[in-house]
Amino acid sequence: MRLIAENLGGERGGDTVFSSVGFALAKGEALIVTGPNGAGKSTLLRVIAGLLPAAGGKVFVEDGGGDFPSVASASHYLGHLNAMKAALSVEENLDFWRAFQGEPGLSVDEALETVGLGGLGHLPFGYLSTGQRRRASIAKLLVSRRPVWLLDEPTVGLDKASEKRFAGLMRGHLEGGGILVAATHLPLGLEGAVGLVMGETV
Repeated sequence: MRLIAENLGGERGGDTVFSSVGFALAKGEALIVTGPNGAGKSTLLRVIAGLLPAAGGKVFVEDGGGDFPSVASASHYLGHLNAMKAALSVEENLDFWRAFQGEPGLSVDEALETVGLGGLGHLPFGYLSTGQRRRASIAKLLVSRRPVWLLDEPTVGLDKASEKRFAGLMRGHLEGGGILVAATHLPLGLEGAVGLVMGETV
């Protein structure tokens, strides 16, 4: 399986943010997207995820088989917002995403233990601290199996211990044959990842 972008372009407010972006990622490969604010890092991830239309080119999955015929079906997207309901418990939020996304991965309890939130699943999501909310959102990546992780500033709000734990999760995803695209200002601890600097492609 490969995630491929060909001559990809993106717009924001009708203005071109980037153009002619291309890459091909196979199983176990990661792309780290960097660049200054406004260079189009978040826009690129949203275009890849299908949340924004491409202004040019295309992005697609090759050899995804019947399980993952499209980028949307193959991908987890973790954006700036955590996509969790504040009034629902952490467990209820994760149960929803597990059922909605299909392809079950870890159980909710296992995922919470993995991100260091064991025993807190009964709490309303809105009661959690900023770092705990981010970790609960990371748990969302674990409760259903998707081979492509699209991560926008994934470590924002995390302390050093949580950053280290998440780096291990990302490495485990890649070692298991996953693909990862991450936009970040901070080092993610992924050796051998391909780099893409936005702001140099328009």
